[in-house]
Amino acid sequence: MSKTPEPAARDEREADLSRRSFLKGAGGAAAGAAFVQGAQATQEAAVADPEAGVRILSGATEIEMSVNGEARKVTVEPRTTLLSVLRTRLEPALTGTKEVCDNGNCGACTVLVDGKPVYSCLQLAVTVQGRPVTTIEGFGKPDQLSAVQEAFCANDGLMCGFCTPGFVVATEAALAKHSNPDADTIRHELAGNLCRCGTYDGVFKAVAEASAVRRGGAK
Repeated sequence: MSKTPEPAARDEREADLSRRSFLKGAGGAAAGAAFVQGAQATQEAAVADPEAGVRILSGATEIEMSVNGEARKVTVEPRTTLLSVLRTRLEPALTGTKEVCDNGNCGACTVLVDGKPVYSCLQLAVTVQGRPVTTIEGFGKPDQLSAVQEAFCANDGLMCGFCTPGFVVATEAALAKHSNPDADTIRHELAGNLCRCGTYDGVFKAVAEASAVRRGGAK
């Protein structure tokens, strides 16, 4: 017979929501909020609905957002995801953000919106109207890697590479919150990202090294 957890322990577990749970919930909320937030981006495509107190999107809508510091305009349908816009609607396309599960489970498509990590496969494009979006391309270039990217390479924090952009973006967000995270904090902050190749040891070492480099410490 299983033992019933003590109330304090149960409350602590319930309060310790992983970033994956939060992001999946946020994605669902974003879908519902799209009718409100996205309406701000509409012109002729919006119709008034006085009874509901919101403006409902209908048809193609032009939105403008800041992607890696550059203002970008794109015409989308209300159902279009941010991931789709980044990979297929921009010129040049930002394919560093990977489409893997397309279901908010793996974190490979993680980007920053307002400086916070989100699953772009669950974020509707209309909800980022006028908001800053940062993708993996915004952190470094092949000939000028960021400290986090260099640490991932130095510590073999990748294998097939599909999950790596999401991990790097999530790491950037984590280090913006914690200048010197311990092992438990690193694991918690990256809980929303999965590596099917199992290179977690290298990933965690990379985060610790990048943190040390940023603080001016030795690798």
